[in-house]
This record gives sequence, structure tokens and C-alpha cells, in this order.
Amino acid sequence: MLIHLYFKFKKLQIIIFLICSFSYGQNTKLDSAYFYFKKGKEFDYKNKHFKSYSNFIKSLDLYKNLDLKDSIAKCNLELFELITSQNNLEDNSKPYLDEYYNYALEKKDSLNLLKAANRYAQYFWNADSVNLSKGYYLKGLELTKNKKLSKYKVSIYSNLAYLHTKKYPDTATRYYNKALELKKFMNNDVLAGTYINYSIFLKNQKKYNKAIEYLKKAEAIEIEHYKLKYNKIIYRNLANTYKLYGKHKNAYEYYEKYNIARDSLNNTAQNIAISDLNIKYETEKKEKLNLQLEIDKEKQQNQLIASLVIIFLGSIISILLFKNSTKKRKVAEQQKELETQKNITLIKEQEISTINAMVNGQEKERKQIAEDLHDNLGSVLATLKLHFDNLKINNEKKKIDQKVLFDKTEKLIDEAYLKVRSIAHAKNAGVIANEGLLTAVQMMAEKISSADKIQIDVVDFGLNKRLDNSLEISVFRIIQELVTNIIKHAEAKNATINISLYDKNLNIIIEDDGKGFDINKVNLNNGMGISSIKTRVTHLNGNFKVDSTLGKGSSIILDIPVN
Repeated sequence: MLIHLYFKFKKLQIIIFLICSFSYGQNTKLDSAYFYFKKGKEFDYKNKHFKSYSNFIKSLDLYKNLDLKDSIAKCNLELFELITSQNNLEDNSKPYLDEYYNYALEKKDSLNLLKAANRYAQYFWNADSVNLSKGYYLKGLELTKNKKLSKYKVSIYSNLAYLHTKKYPDTATRYYNKALELKKFMNNDVLAGTYINYSIFLKNQKKYNKAIEYLKKAEAIEIEHYKLKYNKIIYRNLANTYKLYGKHKNAYEYYEKYNIARDSLNNTAQNIAISDLNIKYETEKKEKLNLQLEIDKEKQQNQLIASLVIIFLGSIISILLFKNSTKKRKVAEQQKELETQKNITLIKEQEISTINAMVNGQEKERKQIAEDLHDNLGSVLATLKLHFDNLKINNEKKKIDQKVLFDKTEKLIDEAYLKVRSIAHAKNAGVIANEGLLTAVQMMAEKISSADKIQIDVVDFGLNKRLDNSLEISVFRIIQELVTNIIKHAEAKNATINISLYDKNLNIIIEDDGKGFDINKVNLNNGMGISSIKTRVTHLNGNFKVDSTLGKGSSIILDIPVN
């Protein structure tokens, strides 16, 4: 009888142990899923998209295993937005959005349905064929009839206006007006941005008077954040619009304001960047601390349950430990020895790889220095020559303050010195690495145009996402060399750089109104500049075409695939 009771008691102990172990395992999975989700958000914030994607996938798998539908929906939405924003993640974003939409339908949640409709419109965005994207935006508008969601109408109208800008300007105007009718829902920053976008659209429609009117409204708004940045954009657009409108005095006044705003912005940019980095560091530090505290709290609760189980089943565990301790110790010693051998082998392989990489790096560095001297410094010296020409002309005609010209020329000399210095020390492409291709090209165009010898305009489309860093650097060097050739040889007054990204193809057209040349009499294979450009474009699997007529300027067309 006693023996029978003893075995029943042992069975009860085992059942309780299994129940507690299952509960502990479930809590551990939930902790892990939450941890991976937070890490995904953290890596996304740091622009480490592959690591972000990997953590979100792990989190999604765990939440699916736990059947937590709300958390599954959050992961699906994050994955859709991450994949959609990146060209280098080889995954289709739409299945994740489909799952999120089905979840919203099941819950009959209007806000989640509105989010899904806007994301579908984003996914099917096509300025040449607007119907599919427009249909989802109109579904979103239907949902905003709910009073709690009415504030989202403004952003939908603005997106509809931008969608119709290219092919349906009348419809775009109607949606811009609808958005502005709801300006009471906008803060000052958003309202100013809407006015600026509408004015640019009006300028492209050659409605210069109306464009100036909306830019003036934007200028009158008290901006809460990034006031200098907004002023720089407003003044630049006012100057350009007045110039196109033929009011050169007003254009000159706003060019002066633009230069002041730009200089002020440049002087404060470094301090702002340092402050932002410090804030970002402190925020990340607090988030990590809070996350760790939450995980520690959960662990303490689980440890308490585990401790009670261990005490209750102490006799069973002690017997198992006694039998297995010797075996585990031997296995651990064998594994440790194997790990030691692996580490020794790995260190030797790393030493060999380091030596090979060092040799290859030295050869690449020598080649890069030669190309940088020609491409980067050559552009600055060409611009410097323009300033010296202006000094010579101004010395005779006295049209511009001589001190201003001397100051500009001195700045370019300083820049040439810094370019030479940066070639010796820099390991990346500076502005391109930090800001991207489009910003680097715009800054180059502004700098050359400020010499008042040639006006260079930059027109872009579809470059709302960063490209691969090495591709951006290569393309910028190509554009820089082509602009230098225009300055040196074309005798042009105006030039345009058109950059567009569509359907994984980067198209660049550089045109000037210079003297042109007979294409049949020029050997494009000679000369370091043009030969180097052809070699780079071929290396990028792209096409290179030159079109020029004597007395009618030149056009250079580049088509480069983007993976």
C-alpha cells in the first residue's frame, strides 16, 4: 500500500513539473518575441535594414507560434514598410500587407483599415497610371467620414494631389485646394510644406503669380521647427519664380536672403548634428535600459516559479544531476578542447585574409587617389577659374562689389586645399555618404552657379530613397566630371542635370546651351575624362550616349540599372 502511494506521489510530481515547464516556456517565447520586435525597431532607426528585417521575421514567427494576432499584425505592418522602403531586401512586401488587411477586416477596426488602404495606395503608386492607387486613397477617404478619423483627410488629399501632378494637373489643383480647405487640422510646419509643394506645382504650370502668392503665405507662417531650413527653401523658390516671372530685382533680393539663410544653416548644422547624436544616444540608452528592466522583471517572476518547482521536486532533480554530472563534465571538456582548436584555426585564417586585404586595399587606394585628383579637385579648380574670370571682368566694369568676388574666390581656394587634404585622409565620400546623391549634386550645382558664370539647374524624380552607397559615389563622380567638361569647353550660359529613378533604372540627362561640337570629328575614346566616364558606366552595366550639334549645345544621356 505504501509503495502504491509512493508511486502515485511521484507521478503527481512529474505532472506538476511538466505543467510548470510549459508555462515557463510560453513566457520565455513571449519575452523573446518582444525582444526581437524591439531590436527590429532599433536597427530600423539606425538604418541597419538587414538586421531589422531578420529580427522582425524572428518576432513574427514567435508571435504566430503563440497565436497573438494583435502582435502579428504589428509585425506584418513593420515588415511591409521596411521592405517597401528598401531596394536591397529580396522579399515581396505585399503578402505582409495582405495579412494586416485581413486582420483589420476581422476586427472591423476602421483605423487599421485606413492604414491598410493608404499602404495599398503607396504600394500601387504610379504617376503615369493613377487609377489603382487612387482607388485605395478613395477607400481611405470613405473611412475618414468617421469623426474620429476625419483628421486624416488632409494627408490623403495631399497624396492625391501629388499623384495627379504629372498627367492630370487640373485634378491635382482640385485636390490641393481640398487639402488647403482643411488647413485648420494642420500645424504650422505641415501647412508651410503644403504651400511650398503647391507653389512648385503652380510654377511648373507657369502660373508664376499664384506660385509667388503661396510662397508668400508660407513665408508669413511662424515655423515651429527647422525655421532656417524652411526659409532657405522658401527664399530659393521665390528667387527662381521671380526670375522666371521676369522680376529680376525681386529675384535678386530673395537670392540675397537665400544666401544668408544658407550660410546661417551651414554654421549651425554641425552643432545641431552633434546635439542630435547626443539625444539619439541618450534615447537609445534609455530604451535599452527600460527594455532590460522589463525583461529582468519577467525573468524574476519566472525564476520564482522555477524555484518553487525545483524545491518541490528537489529529490528527483538531485538524483538526475548526480547521474548526469560526470557525463556532462566530460562532454564539456571535449567541447572546450574542440572550440580551442577551432579558434586557433580561425585566427590563422583571419591573419591571412587581413594580409591579402591590406595588399588589395593599397592598390585600390592608389587608383582612387588618381581618380579623385582628376574628378574632385578638377571640378573645384574649374569653378575657381570662373571666379577669376569674373574678377577680371568686374575690374573693368565694376558691376559687383569687388570684396564679395574676392571672398567667393578665397572660399574656393580654401575648398581646393580641403579637397587635397581630404583625398589623403577620407575613407568615404563625405556628403554623399551622409546626405545622398541628390543632395550632393544640388550642392555642387549651387556652388558653381554662385559664380554667376553659368546657371546649373537640378531636376529630380523618384529619388525619395537612398541608393547603394558605392553606386551613389560612382554616379556623383561621373556627373561631376561631365559638369567640369561643360565649364571648360562648352562656353555655355545654362545647363540642366535631370536625374530620375523609375522601375529600377537610374536615368541621367545632362544638357547645356553651349557651342556644341561635331560628334563625327571627336574621338570619344581619347582623353582621361570622357574615357574614364565610359569605363565607369560600362562597369556599372549602363549605357552612355552623346548627342551634340554645332551651335546648339550638347546632351549626355546615361542609363544605369539599380538592383
